Amino acid sequence: MSSIPSGALHPTARIEADVVVIGAGLSGLVAASHAYAAGKRVAILDQEPAASIGGQAHWSFGGLFLVGSPEQRRLGVRDNATLALEDWLASAAFDRTEDSWAKSWAEAYVDFAAGEKRAWLHSLGVRFFPLVQWAERGGYGPQGHGNTVPRFHVAWGTGPGVVEPFLAKVREGLADGRVTLHFRHRATAITTTAGRVTGVSGEVLEPSSAERGNASSRTAVGHFDATAGAVVVTTGGIGGNHARVRKQWPGGEAPEELLSGVPASVDGDFLSAAAAARGNLINGDRMWHYPEGIHNHSPIWPRHGIRILPGPSSLWLDATGRQLPSPLFPGFDSLGALRHILASGHAQSWFVCNRTIALKEFALSGSEQNPDLTGKDLRLLGARLRSGNSPLQAFLDHGADFVQARTPAELGEKMNLLTGTASIDPSGLASLIRDRDRQVVSGLGKDPQLAAIRSARRFATDKLMRVAPPHRFEDPRHGPLLAVRLSVLTRKSLGGLQTDLFSRVLDMSGAPVPGLYAAGEAAGFGGGGIHGYRALEGTFLGGCLFSGRAAGRDAAASV
Repeated sequence: MSSIPSGALHPTARIEADVVVIGAGLSGLVAASHAYAAGKRVAILDQEPAASIGGQAHWSFGGLFLVGSPEQRRLGVRDNATLALEDWLASAAFDRTEDSWAKSWAEAYVDFAAGEKRAWLHSLGVRFFPLVQWAERGGYGPQGHGNTVPRFHVAWGTGPGVVEPFLAKVREGLADGRVTLHFRHRATAITTTAGRVTGVSGEVLEPSSAERGNASSRTAVGHFDATAGAVVVTTGGIGGNHARVRKQWPGGEAPEELLSGVPASVDGDFLSAAAAARGNLINGDRMWHYPEGIHNHSPIWPRHGIRILPGPSSLWLDATGRQLPSPLFPGFDSLGALRHILASGHAQSWFVCNRTIALKEFALSGSEQNPDLTGKDLRLLGARLRSGNSPLQAFLDHGADFVQARTPAELGEKMNLLTGTASIDPSGLASLIRDRDRQVVSGLGKDPQLAAIRSARRFATDKLMRVAPPHRFEDPRHGPLLAVRLSVLTRKSLGGLQTDLFSRVLDMSGAPVPGLYAAGEAAGFGGGGIHGYRALEGTFLGGCLFSGRAAGRDAAASV
């Protein structure tokens, strides 16, 4: 993905184009490729070196929200746009005056996901793993948060597979001479002439050999000015900037310890420049961070965390060993679980299960954690499905957050040893596990989590690869017992620059700022917050695609 002509790396003092795109992540590449396809000259600026092209999308698991897809139908899933929109609006819970455009984006995006999205991506060469996943299951009743049916489609090739068609179009533009790439160009200000945005200015940073995801220097060796008829802001969110995350945390009480699910370059710095150019920056307190983060045993960026995408069978305990209440089972409500955990006065929590459940149910987010899907390796994928989640073994062997034991009491003691506290009562943990196991042996029981597990196994994907058959935790055939310490993992900004359906940035009066566009996470994936308070998952890459396409098309038409 980084095979870009070396000439594109040379700093340039003055840049001229029809459209300037700030940020070479997925939404930037989509916007640039569409502006180029419309016959325009496009300049792409990015503060990172060429190795990081594709941005956060490169690291993505490649999940895409689709509605009524052939993959769903083959699995017996009945879905439609009406049901999907009901789920979206119930989860988003839009409640602010400024949410009007976000709601319009949500309605348009669901139509896109139920309509041309899959065919469009298929025409570009994107294919999908046939087993659709079921994320954010909710559990609050028919009008509550969550996906009524499975909608999480994993792209064959994960995140890099989604990026590749648009990067290929950009490469075509480079060869054609109508696209230029300017790495190590850090935009810091937007230029306005007679009320219209006419370009950007910033610093040329020193060359860097930093590999993808590694921190690069911010040493300036010069300045640049770029002029254009339209500027598209696709600089991403703030997840790598913990100071800014803490400042924007709802209620102002962010956890003391945070892991990073994105590189340090995801700093949100340019959003202030867009706001200074009259862009309406909204919903900064809405963020999508995960409570199921673990320390990467081989970190690439500072405080590098990986998210566990769990099946529903683990016991989820807070830092003191108390079980999270129904329906806060693993994989049901990320934000609800996060709020509950933090309300306990602690930032960490635990998954408790056994080896069988962990190998069956713990998927790891990220392209690099899924070499079979990322590499489109059918043989490796087959081996994984037959023998369990092999990438997890490295964490079992080397992860800082995993403890294993033969008995519940021993497990509790090791959990305390790991944290250096006496927060877990080993005898209380043993009692909880044994009471849970009695419910399993009953064959029926009153445990709503076991009912959810049995219900999930009616769906083919879950039965095959995501949910273990109910069994006793203490059954030695499934041991040893396992506890995983979980931390809060920063990931996505749900707010951003407010935009209309053409991705034009709006000012505080609701009028478009002439010549200024935004897409992807910088625009809250559309409208300044298409997700509201909660995401249904698989909607971030898709939001970059949908808003980036709108921005590229209209920016090209405006010049």
